[in-house]
Amino acid sequence: MKSLHPLTWWIWSLLIVGAVISANNSWVATFAIAGATILVRQYAADAPWARTFWFSLKVGAFILVIRSIVGVLIGVPIPGTKLFTLPILPLPSWLAGIRIGGAVTQERLLSSIHEGLIIVAVIALFGAAVSLTSPHKLLRVTPVMIYEFGVATVIATSALPNLVQSISRIRRARLLRGDEKPTWRSIALPLLEDSLSRSLELAAAMDARGYGVSRKRSRYRPISWRLNDSVIVIAATLIFVFVLVLAQ
Repeated sequence: MKSLHPLTWWIWSLLIVGAVISANNSWVATFAIAGATILVRQYAADAPWARTFWFSLKVGAFILVIRSIVGVLIGVPIPGTKLFTLPILPLPSWLAGIRIGGAVTQERLLSSIHEGLIIVAVIALFGAAVSLTSPHKLLRVTPVMIYEFGVATVIATSALPNLVQSISRIRRARLLRGDEKPTWRSIALPLLEDSLSRSLELAAAMDARGYGVSRKRSRYRPISWRLNDSVIVIAATLIFVFVLVLAQ
């Protein structure tokens, strides 16, 4: 499974994202997150970009908490089973229908969590695609006409995994120096220096290899599409069609 075509997991991710958005259901979003977690644990390689999924889950959890808090404090009142009441902050007349505080109902809380789960699922699925796909192999299948765009895209998708790897390395170094609870302030400056160093090394490497001098495709051997790729894409397509039919 680790030798799949680079586009397989991206096609799978886009199809499952389409299914999650079409269904607009919390259970579907939860199952999508769970499925992505199992696939990443099972098939992700031991590489820097493989940690992107776990970082995306942390980002998604933060967004879910913020979305739930904002949905409870600010928004249009939703009638239903009252859980508790918050103090109401007066708003101008031109904001009629919206209020800050007031009665928090079960329906209002569940609606906020539902919207947050959809966002988390989309972020997690794209994070899974990045974790399961080597950006270097993805560049090899990029058409010649958009090769420059492909290079920029690969560099962009590699930025987050490299950032996560740098943070982990800096934290480990701080722990070895006796700093048991490193703060973001102690990590920020080394992280900036490491990012600048990586950028200079990348620019030097691209210049040394004559990037941009010729538009000919490099001499990498093409990556073939195999039966396993078709099985995964067909399975994701069937899931998308099934969810789309149920949603209608």
